[in-house]
Amino acid sequence: MRVAVLGGGHGCYAAAVEMSEMGHEVWFWRRDAKAFGPVLENGVITVKDHAGTRDVVVAHPTTSLEEAITSAEAVIIPLPATTHEDLAQACAPYWKDGQVVFLPPGTLGSIVFAQAARAAGNPADVSFAETGTLPYLVRKHAPAEIVVSVYATRLPTGVFPARNTERAMDVLKQVYPAVEPIEDALAGGLMNAGPIIHPPLILMNAGPLEHFPAWDIHNEGTQPSIRAVTSALDKERMDLREALGYGAPHFPLADHYNADASQGDEWMYGYAAHEKLTDSGDWREKIDLQSHRYMFEDTRLGLSMIASIGKWAGHATPLASGMLAMASAITGRDLYAEGRTLERLGLAQLDRAAMRRYLQEGI
Repeated sequence: MRVAVLGGGHGCYAAAVEMSEMGHEVWFWRRDAKAFGPVLENGVITVKDHAGTRDVVVAHPTTSLEEAITSAEAVIIPLPATTHEDLAQACAPYWKDGQVVFLPPGTLGSIVFAQAARAAGNPADVSFAETGTLPYLVRKHAPAEIVVSVYATRLPTGVFPARNTERAMDVLKQVYPAVEPIEDALAGGLMNAGPIIHPPLILMNAGPLEHFPAWDIHNEGTQPSIRAVTSALDKERMDLREALGYGAPHFPLADHYNADASQGDEWMYGYAAHEKLTDSGDWREKIDLQSHRYMFEDTRLGLSMIASIGKWAGHATPLASGMLAMASAITGRDLYAEGRTLERLGLAQLDRAAMRRYLQEGI
């Protein structure tokens, strides 16, 4: 299959490598030609994972967004949600009928990209799909070298518009066999694990993060009191899904922390994923609360998404709203007003029946 991978993040490099190793013809686009230089030169990325260390050749590294998109049947965008608005506008003219675009994860980015395409006057029937997590726990160790600690084993995925779900899944299963169809894009947004994991970890570890030169929020930062808050926040997410009529499985975050297969269902990264993450040592880092993506993606965009959906549905989300208020105080910014909300997407005025139609039929 002809596959495009867009972006220069950790997950983008992992996706370009995995798609190439699966035998797909890959166009790998990055905007920053200087940073992309080592890959542009010879197309080689070095990967280290459970299978060892090896060099992988990516067929078509490019700095032409038009070339990447128009060459592909499937387009993978494993970028932070903070990039979506600008990239959606840049991509809008190039989409073609029948393409499938995968946002892992999405934070309702599927709707952002679809709205941008329509605003640009592009009527193509494109399927925008989003799931609950990046398919990899991965870090770049050099400009063309990555280490992958974990690959996702389950990817619950919603499609916008949902009428295209069967067609989109036929394509996506060729690139990510772990995808599992769920109801729609809103269900996909409410599978996003980042807004559940990261806001409690950064807000409740704010002191150590600001004091020490580096701190591992997933290791010494994950203590029983913080896990209790994470579980309560996750219950808000799952209760909201139930209130909207979305059925199980809800992929409770508690399963992410299970090392024993007898103690819960398999989570998105499989069993013992948390242990593999902490054992890697790759997440001991300096997190600046005034700039890090855990604050401006998972908290600002992710928690505002949950809080706004709860507000629209008449379902209280006190922890999501409270943590968003704390984060706004820390940053000195109104993160709800800046967030990925139904209000900013122009959907808050829809009643439930109209929302179902919108999610099913598209724009």
